[in-house]
Amino acid sequence: MIVVYGIKEQLNPIKARLSDVIHGCMQSVLGMPEGKRAQRFVPLEADDFYYPSDRSPAYTVIEINMMKGRKPETQKALIKALFQEIEAKLGISPVDIEITIKEQETYQWGFRGMTGDEVRDLNYKVNV
Repeated sequence: MIVVYGIKEQLNPIKARLSDVIHGCMQSVLGMPEGKRAQRFVPLEADDFYYPSDRSPAYTVIEINMMKGRKPETQKALIKALFQEIEAKLGISPVDIEITIKEQETYQWGFRGMTGDEVRDLNYKVNV
């Protein structure tokens, strides 16, 4: 699950393209299948989104929630790919992007009526 926050006037016009960029990085770095896009966009009023004074109104926060198992090198590669691709395809400077990865144990995920540690038919790898 990915949650993206930004000022609505900045985020709304680009969210479809940003979604494609994010999912493309998830596919290339983590091996996520096309159909596993799970993203939420939270466009905020400017007075509801406080950000550092040395950032522009394009400041965007990307929170990536994932099951535990990806190596630190893999997570770093994902972050770096996101910075690079967002700048290349959307023109947003890396200084205006904040990315956090939140890992939870597999048993802390629930989907399809079971917990993540019970699933045996994922069509992607968690331990990469």
